[in-house]
Amino acid sequence: MGKSISVGISPTRGRRRAETRLDSRKARPLPTATMSAAPVQRPALIVADQWRDYQIIDCGNGMKQERWGEFTLVRPDPQIIWPRHGTAPDAKGAGNWQGWDGFYHRSDQGGGKWEYRRPLPDSWKISYQPLGLTFKIHPTSFKHTGLFPEQAVNWDWFSTKIARARETGRTINVLNLFGYTGAATVAAAKAGASVCHVDAAEGMVKWSRENAALSGLADAPIRYIVDDCLKFVRRELKRGRTYDAIIMDPPTYGRGSTGEMWRLEDHLWELLLECRALLTERPLFFLINAYTARLSPTVVANLLTELMRQHKGAITAGEVGLPIQADGKVLPCGIYGRWEGK
Repeated sequence: MGKSISVGISPTRGRRRAETRLDSRKARPLPTATMSAAPVQRPALIVADQWRDYQIIDCGNGMKQERWGEFTLVRPDPQIIWPRHGTAPDAKGAGNWQGWDGFYHRSDQGGGKWEYRRPLPDSWKISYQPLGLTFKIHPTSFKHTGLFPEQAVNWDWFSTKIARARETGRTINVLNLFGYTGAATVAAAKAGASVCHVDAAEGMVKWSRENAALSGLADAPIRYIVDDCLKFVRRELKRGRTYDAIIMDPPTYGRGSTGEMWRLEDHLWELLLECRALLTERPLFFLINAYTARLSPTVVANLLTELMRQHKGAITAGEVGLPIQADGKVLPCGIYGRWEGK
């Protein structure tokens, strides 16, 4: 698992008004103000350092050079505001990077395009050996490749929790919202969970099926749903379905399968409340990932503290990152918040 750089534990306790909203499945009132909050641990950073098929070779001047299996790509990254050793602060051109196969040039008008030094396949495979997972990599017109390798630290964490729960005889059902190309779905299924994968983009759901098949999980108990996440959760409530664990990676903005507008600041808490009503009596975990500047680890911790006040557990929040081979730095890649049951 990734190494954790800890800055200590800060227990928090608080009160809130009695909530009058009823659980839509069982019509029981939520806890009153006498319930105390779960302790929160705030490690500064957890680093996905167990990859063999992926590596950040170097970073600087707004760009990163990565090895994806046998191919090397150079892509922009807004977090990289420090200079690359031996170059001018604005030296971002392809000629200043060596040994690359693909270089993404960002346009001043938005978007960008790939430049290739040699013909590359439309897609190729890389593996995450610690969990026995294989993923399809495909450079898209928006600079992405279909995989966020820093999330391996979260795959490791919840895979261990699922496997241990399965050893006790529990059947674990996981809901993965905004599931993208399904890396978390595949990891949870590999650990022995039944998974419901939801994304509004049909192409992403198809890609998730491909990743499952590449990891030997074509026949695993995975439901693939193309839908608006909030609408789907509400329908699941009406159907009486429950889940032992929930994973989500909410975007800043987005549109549902029929054009519904998603705004993080307007809709996230509403979605979290609906998701809470889907949890079983003894939830295993609740994981929120985010790549938006509008959320910080503390904000996510506060959300989970309010959300899971009725359940005994612990909360961890912080950043996820990837090691940089050239100089030992770590590239921060996003934030996470984890609630885990006791």
